[in-house]
Amino acid sequence: MTTKHEEAGTAPMAREAVDHAWLGDALPEVALSKSQARVVEVIARNPQLSSYADIAEIAQRSDVNNSTVVRTAQRLGYRGWPDLQRELRSRYLVMISTEDTLLEHGEHRSPLHDALNHDIDNLRLTLESNNADDVEAAIAALAAAKSITAVGIGSFAGPASVMAHLGSTMGYPITLENRGGVHLASAANSLGPGDVLVVVNMWRSVQQIIVTAEAAKQAGATVVAISDMRRGRLAAAADHLLIVASEGISFFQSVTAANSMVYGLLAGMEAAHPDRSRAAIRRTQQLWKDLDIYLD
Repeated sequence: MTTKHEEAGTAPMAREAVDHAWLGDALPEVALSKSQARVVEVIARNPQLSSYADIAEIAQRSDVNNSTVVRTAQRLGYRGWPDLQRELRSRYLVMISTEDTLLEHGEHRSPLHDALNHDIDNLRLTLESNNADDVEAAIAALAAAKSITAVGIGSFAGPASVMAHLGSTMGYPITLENRGGVHLASAANSLGPGDVLVVVNMWRSVQQIIVTAEAAKQAGATVVAISDMRRGRLAAAADHLLIVASEGISFFQSVTAANSMVYGLLAGMEAAHPDRSRAAIRRTQQLWKDLDIYLD
């Protein structure tokens, strides 16, 4: 999507280049070359441009080549420019109002096709943003859990609900909490060593969820976070951080990539205990028949 609108020596990144509220902790203080510092300055001073421009435009504005932009992103702890830009765009969309998000995305020639094509991009970005080892480590924690609590509020309750429903179908001791407030407090109160808290939170950070994740980690539970931000309080609380692209084509965030991430985790959980999972699935199917749930 488009908007409307060599290396020599290293030095600590200038503080004034990153003191912009919209960036938060996206750009850590690390030693940068002069050309890399120019890239960071362009990013910091141009939220919209940095969130949507292609790498060539960032390079041109910074008076560097494309490879310097890539190296700058990697120096800042990202896998490359797409990974850094996804983080920047997540923060930019939090900074602007919901109505401004509509204006940012503009009109659609075909809402359905635009939504599908955009989610294809979201899935590609999500695939690029996670390595196999990180995902396998999260699956191992879930497969070994004494209990699992899946938490998501609002739109993001969807992926959490999928995890709880299908995980229970496979016989996992998993519950859903999508109400917040005293219900969330009660659900998290008993979490401790051996338990896993799965948090689905994109776009704006929900304070109740972040505090719950921090409390669960402090109590000894394992925290698996599905988020669109690689840094921040939720990322710091997470033992396993899985990154998903979540931008939608209208005022809302898309949960397509988050759902796909959940499906992948569930498939790994089934493979970790195939006999137990299949026995539980058979019992569930028999209950469907006994309860006369489906027409067929």
